[in-house]
Amino acid sequence: MYAFVVLKYEAPLERILQTTDRHRAWLRTLHADGKLVASGPFVPREGGGLLMRVADEAELDAILAQDPYDQEKLISRKIHIWAPNIGEQGLDSLPLKP
Repeated sequence: MYAFVVLKYEAPLERILQTTDRHRAWLRTLHADGKLVASGPFVPREGGGLLMRVADEAELDAILAQDPYDQEKLISRKIHIWAPNIGEQGLDSLPLKP
C-alpha cells in the first residue's frame, strides 16, 4: 500500500529547524528499511511530504508516531492512501527490505 503524508508545520520555522536533524535521521532509517520512497520539504517551506510504502494503515500509524516532529507536536499531518496507476511498476520495482 502506498500513502502520501502531508506534514504541515504548526510551529515557527526556527523551532522546526531545532528538530530537523533528528527528523531526517528517522527518515533515512525508513528509507533504508524500504518504507519511505521519497520525502522533502515544500516550497515555500511550510511543511513537507512523505511517500510511504507500507503493508497497511496500522503499520503506517505506528511508523508516523515515531517521527520526532510528531512527538514534539510541531506538525499536523494529513494521510492520503494512494493508488498509483501510471508509474506503479517503477515504484513497485524499488527494493523493499525486510
